[in-house]
Amino acid sequence: MNTTSPNSGPAAFTVNDFCAWAGICRATLYKEMSAGKIVHRKLGRRTLILRTDAEKWLAALPVGGSHAA
Repeated sequence: MNTTSPNSGPAAFTVNDFCAWAGICRATLYKEMSAGKIVHRKLGRRTLILRTDAEKWLAALPVGGSHAA
């Protein structure tokens, strides 16, 4: 029995899938991983980023300032 909804997406992202999801380039992803800001896992040579870790990273990004008119 499948307990996930079809709209929930994958449980983990590959590097390319994460970059497409987050709208960032691979270089930015690798900088964030090197800085310890994005938790990633290795499965052989593959790098995986769990959806929960991706969402935590996104939520931890700084909020942009408002511009007074």
